[in-house]
Amino acid sequence: LAQVILARADFVCLSSFHGHVTIMGGGNAQKTAMARAKNQAKAAQAGRGGGGTAGKEKRVNNMDLKCTVCMQCFPSTQVKGAQAHVESKHPKSDFKTCFPMCAEAS
Repeated sequence: LAQVILARADFVCLSSFHGHVTIMGGGNAQKTAMARAKNQAKAAQAGRGGGGTAGKEKRVNNMDLKCTVCMQCFPSTQVKGAQAHVESKHPKSDFKTCFPMCAEAS
């Protein structure tokens, strides 16, 4: 028959069944490796300056597009957002009237 001994302190299970001894440990090697890989990927992403607080200065510092009707500012990379702004907020005006600084983009 099977003899089972549980050592509660470190979750080791020794079982003897038909002459076979199985030792089950509570190893965290896979968890540690996955956490290490995840942290390395996060560090590589942060090093590129893409997202997060490091890239925030680049994203919000260049508010070059300014609507002449309502004076709302947009980043220079958001021309499509400015076009959508004109269509939704100022349907009686056109894009050239609201944003004369990028009239050639329309």
